Amino acid sequence: MPATEDAMTIPATGPAIILVEPQLGENIGMVARAMANFGLVELRLVNPRDGWPSEKARAAASRADHVIDAVTVFDDLASALADLNFVFATTARQRDGFKSVRGPVEAGRVLRARHVLGQRTGILFGRERFGLYNDEVGLADEIVTFPVDPDFSSLNIAQAALLMSYEWMKSGLEDETKTNFSGRDMKPASKEELHGLFAYLEGALEARGYFRPAPKKPKMIDNLRAVLTRAGFAEPELKVLRGIISSLDRFSPAMPRGDGSPGDDPRRLPAAATRARKAEVGRQPPAANGDAANGDDSDTPPLGGKGTDND
Repeated sequence: MPATEDAMTIPATGPAIILVEPQLGENIGMVARAMANFGLVELRLVNPRDGWPSEKARAAASRADHVIDAVTVFDDLASALADLNFVFATTARQRDGFKSVRGPVEAGRVLRARHVLGQRTGILFGRERFGLYNDEVGLADEIVTFPVDPDFSSLNIAQAALLMSYEWMKSGLEDETKTNFSGRDMKPASKEELHGLFAYLEGALEARGYFRPAPKKPKMIDNLRAVLTRAGFAEPELKVLRGIISSLDRFSPAMPRGDGSPGDDPRRLPAAATRARKAEVGRQPPAANGDAANGDDSDTPPLGGKGTDND
């Protein structure tokens, strides 16, 4: 008999989960948590070893209190199944008999179809150590089994309940591949933007002598473009890549980011600008102390070499 007076008045929002002689409160709680993840609320226990209620179960349920609070406890399996119209028994091993055997995907669809017809359904799970007895399986209408490795086929009851709860929810989706949220909707990059990235990157690589030996340059460019066109970049992604390439192109170990703009470093000025500055210095009269004649121009940092403060 049920342990509560209103055992048969719980709203039928999906199949009832029935645990036969569960041993650990923690497992019961994890089953409740798995059920709540996928919208199931009705948990029935048949003769739990450590009795009920269980604080260990509540703690393991991780705030699935609505499932724990609605638990009904039965003294025997027949009583737990009495008001149900259709029941699946879960098992990892083949049983003698004439019952149909289904996988979890098909079983979820069967449960959904019967639910739509107004039938009350249930999924039966056995003990942690050895599952269900044959006579207990005999009380169910059909068998559901999981495609697990035959060399390691035993599932924890919470894992098994999670799989079936997931298939139940998935069977009710208009699109079984639908997710609760999706990635950012980004505009695909235009070919003009992609070709602009090609030109910028190839120019930066050319300036650094990447295309060596010269006869192989056309093939190297083909390979580079093939790599970049495979990804199908969106417009924001191209902007990120262009920013990265721009940063690598403008900054160097001699002038790392954080030391100011690369344009502030005379060693990175174009050659024509450097020659113009030298010519301007040459037209100025020498300083009275002769420092300029000795090449000590305080406005012009060294243009390279080792051992200077600018290197």
